[in-house]
Amino acid sequence: MRLVLASQSPSRRMLLEQGGITPVLRPAHIDEDAIITELGEAEPRIIVQKLAQAKAATVAGDFPADVVVGCDSMLLLDGELLGKPHTRERTIARWTAQRGKEAHLLTGHAVAHKGEWVVDTVATAIRFGDVSDADIAAYAASGQPLECAGAFTLEALGSWFIDSIDGDPTSVIGLSMPLLRRCLYRFGLNASDFWD
Repeated sequence: MRLVLASQSPSRRMLLEQGGITPVLRPAHIDEDAIITELGEAEPRIIVQKLAQAKAATVAGDFPADVVVGCDSMLLLDGELLGKPHTRERTIARWTAQRGKEAHLLTGHAVAHKGEWVVDTVATAIRFGDVSDADIAAYAASGQPLECAGAFTLEALGSWFIDSIDGDPTSVIGLSMPLLRRCLYRFGLNASDFWD
């Protein structure tokens, strides 16, 4: 039995590898915008759960005996759910809006095993530093935050700009290891069953 990660995120892979697991990598390609549009005014936690489940569902059929994990993260700031900025300009605009504020990073998880699902969301409070315009521009120019939910990372250059978090740090990196452990327990499995 293997753990299959329906993601191309190097951060999620790193968390699993640091936790003793070499995952099978099967990046899932879904139309996130179409799913978000279809969900309309759904609660933010439901949106990230549905995105995570759509990712896992695209590959789960190929791995019926394994554990398949899908995740999706978005930042809830001032009542608006924000994904990846993709461009320097949007990154600068996001950081200008979020500096000095608190927001919540929502990470949806969908874990499938033998046709059964556990779907949940972890919310972690993020307190952004009051970052200078020069640092925001330099961070955006680095490219690091462009493909990250909320335009930030907890590790690497982003570590300069997060004053504190309240919650699970692994969920901020992209995959809650404690939640994954609880999901495995629901299937009658142990985290150590997957260690190398």
